[in-house]
Formats: sequence, C-alpha cells, structure tokens
Amino acid sequence: MNQNRLEQIEFNLRAKALNQRKAALDELALLPAEVAVPILQKLAAEKDVALCRLAVMGLGNHRTEASFQALQQILAHNQDGNVLSEAANSLFEFGDRAIPLLQQLFARSDNWLVRQTVIALLMETQHHQVLFTVAVAALEDETETVQEAGILALGQLLTSSFKDKALALLTELAEDSNWLTRWRVAIALGGSQDFPAKQLIAKLQQDEHFRVVAAALESASKQPEG
Repeated sequence: MNQNRLEQIEFNLRAKALNQRKAALDELALLPAEVAVPILQKLAAEKDVALCRLAVMGLGNHRTEASFQALQQILAHNQDGNVLSEAANSLFEFGDRAIPLLQQLFARSDNWLVRQTVIALLMETQHHQVLFTVAVAALEDETETVQEAGILALGQLLTSSFKDKALALLTELAEDSNWLTRWRVAIALGGSQDFPAKQLIAKLQQDEHFRVVAAALESASKQPEG
C-alpha cells in the first residue's frame, strides 16, 4: 500500500463521521501488523477518548507482541473507564497470557464498566480460580451491577471445581436483607444440577418477595428432575 493511502487512512481515523472511522479501522485490520500497529499507537496517544478507544479496538485486530505491549502501556497509563474496558476486550484476544493482566486491571480499577467487562470476559474462560477471586471481590463493590456480575459469576462456577465455595457464598447471599441480592442468587442458581443448589432454589421459592419467587421458579424449571 502506498504512502498516500496510509495517510488517508490515518486522516479517516480522525474523521468526525463514525462510519468513516469504522471503515478506516476495518481497512487497517487487513494491513500487516508492522504497518498498522504504529498507526494505532500514534492514535492511542491522542487526548481524545473516542480516538484512543478506537485505537485500542484496532490493536485487538493484530495479535502481535508489539500490539500486546501497546495494550499493556495503555492499561498502565490511561485512566478512562471506556478506554480501559475496550483494552480489556482487545487483550482478551491474546488468550491465556492476558488473564493475569485482566485480573490486575480488575483489582486496581474502581470503574464499574471496567470491572463488569473483566468479569464477563473471565466467564468465557476456564480460569476458575481467577474468576472466583474476582467474583468475591465484586461482592464488595459499591455498585450494584458489579455485585450482580459477581453473583452471576458464582453461579457459573457451580459447574466447576469451585462449586462448593461458590455455593457457600450464594447460600449466605440468599439470606441478604436486600431482595435484589436474593433475586440475583435465584437467577445464578439456575446453572446447577446439584442437590444442595436445588434445595436453595426451593427455599427461595418461599421468599417474601414475588420477584425472588419468580426467579427461583424459573431456575427450578431449567433443572432436570431427579
């Protein structure tokens, strides 16, 4: 690709029209990493959050060491939740080597979007120890949606080697005074076929709040008899 076209791509990445930016990013994804990554690194250095986020998205299209290192630098120096959340998504494309970085990002960030993104990504992996650690931390978060993500993560762990630990926490949460917490527990339990989980679902079917009861009934309907 000639220099003029590369310059046009760089120009389009900074266009006001979103469709132009997206088209430029798609075109850049087809170029060799040694050409695309330097352009994306330059874009990531912009103060404009939208441009930086665009650059982070683009780096996920090029799974090279240079791109991985660029994303690590963004995690270390950027403070914007939208950018960091997108960086987490791009890092996830690199597989297992990204897991420690995602766990560290969750631990040091108090941004709800970042934390929910990390939990959602980890739920797509088999890294149950990391997911359990993150889920437990999420339960202490001040943001209810992050707490919810943590409870749902515990529900997913009911089919893993951490099922006993996850169920013990869910059993405690099922006694919470906040009906929303009990409601989330009822939803999370739908993924387990173990007898203790079924017992807990049965208990939640007797809850004082109708939404908790409805969720527990729905979870019970997903489980095979026997």
